[in-house]
Amino acid sequence: MIKNSKIMRHYFRSPTAVFGGVLIVVFLFLAISAPLLAPHNPYDLTAFTLTDRLKPPAWEDGGSTEFLLGTDDQGRCILSTIMYGLRTSFMVGFGTILISLSFGAVMGLLAGYFKQWVDALISRLADIMLSFPAFLIAVLLLGVINRQGVFMMILALSICHWVRYTRVMRGNVFVVREREFVDAARSLGAGHSRILFSHIMPNSISTLFVIGAVDLGIVIVQESTLSFLGIGVPLTTPSLGMMISGGYTFLYAGIWWVVFFPGLVLALLILSINLLGDWLRREINPKL
Repeated sequence: MIKNSKIMRHYFRSPTAVFGGVLIVVFLFLAISAPLLAPHNPYDLTAFTLTDRLKPPAWEDGGSTEFLLGTDDQGRCILSTIMYGLRTSFMVGFGTILISLSFGAVMGLLAGYFKQWVDALISRLADIMLSFPAFLIAVLLLGVINRQGVFMMILALSICHWVRYTRVMRGNVFVVREREFVDAARSLGAGHSRILFSHIMPNSISTLFVIGAVDLGIVIVQESTLSFLGIGVPLTTPSLGMMISGGYTFLYAGIWWVVFFPGLVLALLILSINLLGDWLRREINPKL
């Protein structure tokens, strides 16, 4: 309890961390409450018509209060599409981090504890993955799978991101496995599974949460980039990257709102995640 209150005091003393945390909460609220608060449903093809296409924001000439931020080239409400697009970003981001962190932690745990051929096998596999840029691996996997969707995106990005967690976990386990409490548990007859998951993992995994907080922003950017390239989520799924991809050609015609608002939300989302992740990194690392 004292430790938690100390962390909260440090958090509220950091203006950048507070700013990032508030932004993330706002975006999460908009994403979760999109079915209730969104003025329109971008999944419903009968909810928009081409007669409403490319309407400007409500405060400009020709705008309407029905579409506060205007509409895109298909007549969809940009505000509603952004709210649903945030759901896609958070689902891909949190899903990828959860899977890659869990798998990477287990692989690093096994490599650092058993060493010998287990460590050699996992380390060589990690070296192979690190030999190629993660984004290119994701593009290749999505091209080979030849299927679009949120789950396919999470799977492809998870395969690219587990290596970092494995390497960090492996290094932490090398240190923790030599501690006295591990030797004591081993001398009392504890099995490998009990030593691994009850003693070593709880004392080795905290660093991975910091990496996950920073990686969340990277994953969301990669999801938006893949959607921008047309190999991410399907065209029928609202995505910030898909919105930017479909609207950037209209910039030359002065139709700025189609790209500006989703781009602004994406930039603020990444900024807030990075600010909070940087604070968490400083808080967990006593040397900082």
